[in-house]
Amino acid sequence: MKLDPFYLIVDSADWIERLVPLGVKLVQLRMKDVSDEVLRAHVRRSKAACAAHGCQLIINDFWQVAIEEGCDFIHLGQEDLGLADLAAIRAAGLKLGLSTHDEAELETALAAKPDYVALGPVWPTILKQMKWAPQGLPRLKDWKHKVGHLPLVAIGGVTVERLADVFAHGADSAAVVTDITRNADPEGRTRAWIEATRRFS
Repeated sequence: MKLDPFYLIVDSADWIERLVPLGVKLVQLRMKDVSDEVLRAHVRRSKAACAAHGCQLIINDFWQVAIEEGCDFIHLGQEDLGLADLAAIRAAGLKLGLSTHDEAELETALAAKPDYVALGPVWPTILKQMKWAPQGLPRLKDWKHKVGHLPLVAIGGVTVERLADVFAHGADSAAVVTDITRNADPEGRTRAWIEATRRFS
């Protein structure tokens, strides 16, 4: 499986409807602390926007909703992986991405036979408090050696200016949140990411 090198992560269908039409081909909807009704509404809007623009939609955490809403890709953190019904996910035909932060988590992730593995944070991130220190570029290269043919996603502190280093150290895709959503010009920054990652496709 091949992932687009530009992996956008946002917390609402509003962002997806705003940025996907610019040419984004891979996006994750990551919503926290919302009701089932609100979540499903955003999933449905996101699906429609992605379908209209040829973009791959990944749902974060809510694997039951992803199955029921007919989605085709789910991303799980380690805590969620422990609670998820992998057999049900596979039976529904969902592709699976997993987060990893250390050797033990990578071992757990690989045992679940994911479709891609994410490593982070590569650099310090302001997105959320992390109990893990920044992994650094050498760890990225080490992870790529360990995951082999699986796509490797780099996340945490990645910016347009750091992309060349990320891909040079083995990443297949670079995930971004705050470098776009907290930018004064999210549309302009999205276009810059699309342009900067095009040569890594």
